[in-house]
Amino acid sequence: MGKPIVAIVGRPNVGKSTLFNKLAGKRISIVQDTPGVTRDRVYAEAEWLTHNFTMIDTGGIEPESENTIVKQMRRQAQIAIETADVIVFIVDGKEGLTAADREVAQMLRKSKKPVVLVVNKIDSLKDEANAFEFYNLGIGDPVTISASQGLGLGDMLDEVVKHFDTAGADEEEDEYIRIAMIGKPNVGKSSLINKLLGEERVIVSDVPGTTRDAIDSYLETEEGKFILIDTAGLRRKSKVKEEIERYSVIRTYAAIERADVCILMIDAQEGVTDQDEKIIGYAHELNKAIMVIVNKWDLVEKDDKTMNLYLKDIQSNLSFMPYAHYLFISALTGQRVHKVLEIAKMCYNNYSKRVSTGILNEVINKAVLMKEPPVVGLKRLKIYYATQVANKPPKFIFFVNDSNTVHFSYGRYLENQLRESFDFKGTGIEIEYRERKE
Repeated sequence: MGKPIVAIVGRPNVGKSTLFNKLAGKRISIVQDTPGVTRDRVYAEAEWLTHNFTMIDTGGIEPESENTIVKQMRRQAQIAIETADVIVFIVDGKEGLTAADREVAQMLRKSKKPVVLVVNKIDSLKDEANAFEFYNLGIGDPVTISASQGLGLGDMLDEVVKHFDTAGADEEEDEYIRIAMIGKPNVGKSSLINKLLGEERVIVSDVPGTTRDAIDSYLETEEGKFILIDTAGLRRKSKVKEEIERYSVIRTYAAIERADVCILMIDAQEGVTDQDEKIIGYAHELNKAIMVIVNKWDLVEKDDKTMNLYLKDIQSNLSFMPYAHYLFISALTGQRVHKVLEIAKMCYNNYSKRVSTGILNEVINKAVLMKEPPVVGLKRLKIYYATQVANKPPKFIFFVNDSNTVHFSYGRYLENQLRESFDFKGTGIEIEYRERKE
């Protein structure tokens, strides 16, 4: 299972971004006293007690939009309902209950998703009584907080994490490999999925942005059982006009969160864009299994050197993930499409791989003998032993004398040794250096 997703919804200016930033521990969303200023990064990792989860700040109204606040709220709540495992519904304790609050509460009640009702701007004890009228919404007991002062957040998070055990997908889905298809609009994600499924299940058209939401398709082949997630394409920000596009960005990040393998699709004639780098960079940060598909290869004029030159060019743009697998295909003609699931499965196997502690330490000891760690400050790194503590993605802990003595280049050398010895091609891996006193 991926991490639970918690969506924060509420009408503009009730304090969604203030709460989001407080919980994320850093200033990510723009906070301003004008409704609708939340634009850019809308997701963050958060933790409470033993629980890790992903938060989504659904933002407010788009200034260009002529829709009413209620319509915007309906759309926002709808996305949260579909995407999230738990919904935090924020209302304004100073302003009181509004028609927009009632409208959203009605949708949330019908959704059958767990909802935590949070009354914000309760900055002192005398304001507590303001919460009572929100019982009228009929979605449970309100929790009072002051997001700006950080009051009541612990009680609120206790209520949120209570729902995690019941949230999420059914257990039988665990035997499926989840593959998220990501990339700009109109690069051929839906066409490829249709080719793999052998049927027209996903709408395909030449109009960028036909796929609005993340759509799941189940597929069983000799390679295994797969869930193919076709995400909405990401436009450059200047083109994100409709509020619906903003939510497609949220959906793409959520799809990456729950995927095992992320496939970035690139149009052979366009190459890698900044937006491609940004979105696959998020998958790289999460150490997902990653594959890059260059589609529409049939439209490129080529000789015997074209593919190698093209590959060097995109690898240079995506140099932060040298482990990624690359494949050149044509979803239209079917060229090399049969290799997509085969390579995705290989990436997944490496993403799930476990290495025994004995063999791991043999490899590390040999690597240290071949290349001694440099002196950093006045100390030299000493590695006592290493162990793998998790997979999906593979995570290793190296017990060392002083974690400050791990030079960046030496850390990369050790990672490369692990990759070469155990074949982690196609997947991110995580290494943590932990101090252990002698």
